Amino acid sequence: MAAMFVLAALWSCDDYETYGDKKNKEREAITKFISSNNIKEITEDEFVLKGCTTDTAKHEYVYLSKSGVWMQIIRKGEGEKIENQKRVNVLVRFEEYDFLNGNSLSNMASSYIFDKMTVYRDGSTYTASFVSGVMASTYSASVPTGWLVPLDYVTLARPTSDQALAEVKLIVPHSQGTSQAQSYVYPCYYHIIYEREK
Repeated sequence: MAAMFVLAALWSCDDYETYGDKKNKEREAITKFISSNNIKEITEDEFVLKGCTTDTAKHEYVYLSKSGVWMQIIRKGEGEKIENQKRVNVLVRFEEYDFLNGNSLSNMASSYIFDKMTVYRDGSTYTASFVSGVMASTYSASVPTGWLVPLDYVTLARPTSDQALAEVKLIVPHSQGTSQAQSYVYPCYYHIIYEREK
């Protein structure tokens, strides 16, 4: 009987993953995702030299070392940046894909469905919380930090205008993701369209 308990304990130890193990698995998943999707990673210096744009035809994503987020700008938008010391409502349409576990979430089934978040800018720092939508009901009011990274590079048009909306794709590590991604240590791919509430 004692031997069985020892064997069971050893077996369960083999199944236990440390935080370091989970981070390694996440890194491997990101590397595989980048490779299998023919993503060309460019440096921040290259990104700046290109006028803070990425070539979508070449599948370019810039790796932003401060946040650890990979970003592709599909459209910068034709609106305005969020003004400093201002709080604005931003409407978001998105697709989320947890490519480590194969789970997905989206509000893009209809062009009339949005997640709404309130964003506050203080210099180069953005904070935000969801007011309503799929993300708020699935996770919490807390907006993934990775979602705010593009706001330094895009502008927000209003839905009543004929201006192009900002559109990006992101690879977001767990540290910049939802509270669930942070807890379970998994990365997500996002396709996001941003606009300023009218």
